[in-house]
Amino acid sequence: MNKSKKKSALGRGLSVLLNNSDSYSVETNPNEEKIKVGVVAIPIKQITTNPYQPRSNFSDEKIGELAESIKNLGIVQPITVRKVENGEFQLIAGERRLRASKKIGLKTIPSFIKNSNDEEMLEIALVENIQRKDLDPIEIALSVKRLIDELSLTQEQLSKKLGKKRSTISNYIRLLKLDPIIQTGIRDGFLSMGHGRSIINIEDKNIQLKIYKDIIRRELSVRKTEILVRNIKENKKIKKSLSKTDNFLLEEKYFSKILGSKIQILTLGNNKGILKIPFNSKSELLKLKTIFKK
Repeated sequence: MNKSKKKSALGRGLSVLLNNSDSYSVETNPNEEKIKVGVVAIPIKQITTNPYQPRSNFSDEKIGELAESIKNLGIVQPITVRKVENGEFQLIAGERRLRASKKIGLKTIPSFIKNSNDEEMLEIALVENIQRKDLDPIEIALSVKRLIDELSLTQEQLSKKLGKKRSTISNYIRLLKLDPIIQTGIRDGFLSMGHGRSIINIEDKNIQLKIYKDIIRRELSVRKTEILVRNIKENKKIKKSLSKTDNFLLEEKYFSKILGSKIQILTLGNNKGILKIPFNSKSELLKLKTIFKK
């Protein structure tokens, strides 16, 4: 195959990839050649940020590393924009590349121009964001929730769109039920999504926070956190099942008189229960011990 045929084949492939783009000629420099395909070099000053950008945290260190890569290798993947009024363009995807390009003083950036309405723009931005590997679980959860709410999608529809299991989508959304302090802890890397999934099984936000602090203080693994949560839930069940009943009032009075302490009888059902004998000092405990020896 000669060079002209190879070039032609590459051109057809690119045109298929950019089949939803307009062909623009953006002049970046009087001495530079104009580009007349879907990917064009657009002046950075003509690009505004994406109002639907779901990502709020951008690491200065990571942007700096990307900037160095762009300085040495150039921009491998163009950003995606749409044309708006007054000859400007609005960013759809690629804010990290745009920020890094600004950081090293680039005047233009290769851009894929796409015809998109607001809904499509939101979807592209969110989906592209979710597919990133360096996102924290809470950012993904917020993007997933936003896709479902604003595009009226079911979890099943979204799972197919993203190529993820429905259970994965559900697990991310459940993280948003955590106390905001714990969500921040996950975003900052103090605990993992696995920790969060364990804590979410506790409905009481105050207990959630206690577990969160315990994880940080004791450096608990996900496995140990699961055990801790299970023990808390089992203890709550026992406490809930324990109830004081009038059927044993006479017995309570009897034992209280004999032992010289306010006795409680708690029932578990089926004539089973717990006899609670409080004491306020070691001497009281020794006195009870003497009574039981008789």
